[in-house]
Amino acid sequence: MKKIIFATGNQDKMREIREILADMDVEVVSMKEAGIHADIVEDGSTFEENAVIKAKTICELTGEITLADDSGLEIDYLNKEPGIYSARYMGEDTSYHIKNASLIERLNGVPDEKRTARFVCAVAAAFPDGSVKTVRGTMEGRIGYEEKGENGFGYDPIFYLPEYGCTSAELSGEEKNKISHRGKALRAIKDELK
Repeated sequence: MKKIIFATGNQDKMREIREILADMDVEVVSMKEAGIHADIVEDGSTFEENAVIKAKTICELTGEITLADDSGLEIDYLNKEPGIYSARYMGEDTSYHIKNASLIERLNGVPDEKRTARFVCAVAAAFPDGSVKTVRGTMEGRIGYEEKGENGFGYDPIFYLPEYGCTSAELSGEEKNKISHRGKALRAIKDELK
């Protein structure tokens, strides 16, 4: 195994993925870097289903081992919204600053103990022989009252980690990768790849 394609175009995500998989002796390339342009319809009803759809599509196109993730934020008080629609919540081109402000507004007056939330990441590995493996990682926390921190992306600035006393956007990249949903899922899929 010399190369793995990761079915994403998200550069922030690719940076995290490369940091977490750095100890594997394998080149991890994005779809763009592999020269793949595919319009993948993510119509699954779970994070796992969407990850499998992406991984299988690209694996079948290329014949290469392909990893894909589907991740998002589940807020318990909002019936686990935005969930699998996290990236497309309020429209695909809406900035996360606006999405974060909307979620904080929707939780106005909701006490700390009912602001529980988690980041979920499902990673699928599709192999040329047709087999697929999936794993899931989660990171538990709460929704904060304002955006804080510059290190994360997406919903990180409003995702408060009580045991650290800060948001996931206030952690260093190294700290975040140790405890994050994506870090946990990628370390679990690493074991499946060995």
